[in-house]
Amino acid sequence: MNVSKMLAFSRSVKLGKCLLASAARRSAAPLQPQRCVRTSVRSSGYAKDLFLGKVNQSEVFPYPEISNEELEEINLFVPPVQKFFNEDVDSKKIDEEARISTETLDGLKALGLFGIQIPEEYGGLGLSNTMYARLGEITSMDAAIAVTLAAHQAIGLKGILMAGTDEQKAKYLPRLASGEHIAAFCLTEPESGSDAASIQTRATLTEDGKYFLLNGSKMWISNGALADVMTVFARTEVLGKDGQKKDKITAFIVEKAFGGVTCGKPEDKLGIRGSNTCDVTFEDTKVPVENVIGEVGDGFKVAVNILNSGRFSMGSASAGMIKKLIEMTAEYACTRKQFSRKLADFGMIQEKFAIMAQCAFVMESMAYLTAGMMDRPGLPDCSVEAAIVKVFSSEGGWVCASEALQVLGGVGYTKNYPFERYLRDCRILQIFEGTNEILRMFIALTGVQYAGKILTGKIKEMKKGNVGVVFEMLGKKLKGSLGRNVDFGLTGKDGVVHPSLTESAKMFEQNVVLFGSTVESLLYRYGKTIVDEQLVLKRVADTLINLYAMTAVLSRASRSISIGLRNHDHEVLLANNFCKEAYFKNNYWMTQLQKNSPENNDANLKKIAQAVLEKRAYTCSHPLDRTY
Repeated sequence: MNVSKMLAFSRSVKLGKCLLASAARRSAAPLQPQRCVRTSVRSSGYAKDLFLGKVNQSEVFPYPEISNEELEEINLFVPPVQKFFNEDVDSKKIDEEARISTETLDGLKALGLFGIQIPEEYGGLGLSNTMYARLGEITSMDAAIAVTLAAHQAIGLKGILMAGTDEQKAKYLPRLASGEHIAAFCLTEPESGSDAASIQTRATLTEDGKYFLLNGSKMWISNGALADVMTVFARTEVLGKDGQKKDKITAFIVEKAFGGVTCGKPEDKLGIRGSNTCDVTFEDTKVPVENVIGEVGDGFKVAVNILNSGRFSMGSASAGMIKKLIEMTAEYACTRKQFSRKLADFGMIQEKFAIMAQCAFVMESMAYLTAGMMDRPGLPDCSVEAAIVKVFSSEGGWVCASEALQVLGGVGYTKNYPFERYLRDCRILQIFEGTNEILRMFIALTGVQYAGKILTGKIKEMKKGNVGVVFEMLGKKLKGSLGRNVDFGLTGKDGVVHPSLTESAKMFEQNVVLFGSTVESLLYRYGKTIVDEQLVLKRVADTLINLYAMTAVLSRASRSISIGLRNHDHEVLLANNFCKEAYFKNNYWMTQLQKNSPENNDANLKKIAQAVLEKRAYTCSHPLDRTY
């Protein structure tokens, strides 16, 4: 993207110009060499190696840097977008009216925000994952707008971008990039929420072989009523290699103009009220066979790849929200007085600001580390890292919104201030794009499966009673628990971690070794049945989430202090504090994962839950009841 185009965007914001002016600028601007949409996959990602007790430091050290060209683009593009959200977006009105006005949507289109990652040859901005994350910090200032934009490009059109043919891209991407057409992602159904493989919408090939007839209903579809183009997933009949017919999921590009598409009334939601969410029904909708994305029967793979590719941006978006909350809340805490003292002087209020600052620091550290990894040539498999960012950031965002409201007390609970809206808006983050429960299972099982394939031989030898292998495993566990002789080369003379972070790096190394031996023990104990041990897998996932977060802050803070960034000492403080907290949490969780651990209370939790669910009610007698 050239400088003249960026300046044109800036002028358009100042003058309040919208879609027509933006389209004219794009058509007049010469095409620049586009960034490649990379499709090849490297052998493994960083997070998976942690399951083996390994630190693949070349993946995460040094912290990713952007090019001078990208830095120039960011510095040109961010100010007008920031100005637009500060001056032209009325979030209170959007929330109250439960809609985003046409004028606001036109402003977003004029800024090119509907085509952030669409290549320039198709009229988009062609920005990297890192720049997409940076803009996500700003768009998160209004959650309804953020969801509308994400539903459009992070999932709605992503299938075309990732797996579409050249013809499909040329036909659909230009109008999606300009915002003339809006996209939606249609996967969820009344009977299939997290279990995407159980969808019932069906696409039947016509006798002439030219169309698929689409029938079924989708629910909770963001942008459903706004969308002109939808990525729809449906069951199709596929002939297997054995000659038998099987039902497999296929992805389709469906235009609302095809007919037979009806949208239900907008859902009245707790938060993100301005975004459109509705049911979408298809009745004998004729979809041309050339509108299949990828191959017939490969739709589930397409859906998974789409969802895996976009989750990382929740880190920068949540961090952007928290930074805004800190600014607004700090002003109140530093001026409001109680007991003749400012709120900011009280320890428990200070703790809330420390929590918010630390959460924002960790979130953006992970988000930009992951984005940088995704932007490298070869595109590593960052699905686990992206899921980690989503889980940590969505839960951290909820905690921070609650803490910010608590600082203001009753004032924060009223609609006169935006804090209650932030709280309502961010609750959805733990639910959509994969519930955090499902993602914890995905994180843990992906890594355990990866480790299992590599450790299979060793585990078989252990079960045969191979004394050498048994002692090797016991030695690793002892080494990890005592923290002795653990050295991944992160510190010291040739280390990649700055000396001021040495203690934290050592804690991280000890955790990694113990994590690797713990995973090995779990594979030996449970084998394939580990898939049914959800409470075990939850601890595995939570430990890995912390390990990746520790990695991100150590890498980022080392870069900051090494190049002399402003306030780098504060980053070191945040990194050291987080690593210390994470270290002790990890040790406790891994202690609970040991066989017959007295700290593990899972059996009692299951008994309590079973008793409640059998009665479908709280089972204890009332404290005022009598037996006499």
